[in-house]
Amino acid sequence: QVQLVESGGGLVQPGESLRLSCAASGRIFSINAMGWYRKAPGKERELVATVASDGTTNYADSAKGRFTISRDNAKNTVALQMGSLKPEDTAVYYCNAVARLYSFTIYSNYWGQGTQVTVSS
Repeated sequence: QVQLVESGGGLVQPGESLRLSCAASGRIFSINAMGWYRKAPGKERELVATVASDGTTNYADSAKGRFTISRDNAKNTVALQMGSLKPEDTAVYYCNAVARLYSFTIYSNYWGQGTQVTVSS
């Protein structure tokens, strides 16, 4: 199994910044994509940003220009720097990794437990 542990959530005011971090551990052979998703109350989980092993990034339109995703392949970590936060960014943010374990030949999806981000004045 792959364990994803997130940190960095919290309560911030509109316009402020917040940085989320996620570390993957386990008998990991390799990780393909890593990313962040979020789920707001009453809404389905949605993509925020992803980063491939070669550094290629993909952002939701709502995140473009405000959020930056980064990754450290050597440490199996991914971070999301969020700026100019808005109340509509309030959600539980989930770390995701598409990873392959040493004992398997296929890649599988793994999720963290989620971290709450609340943007409110």
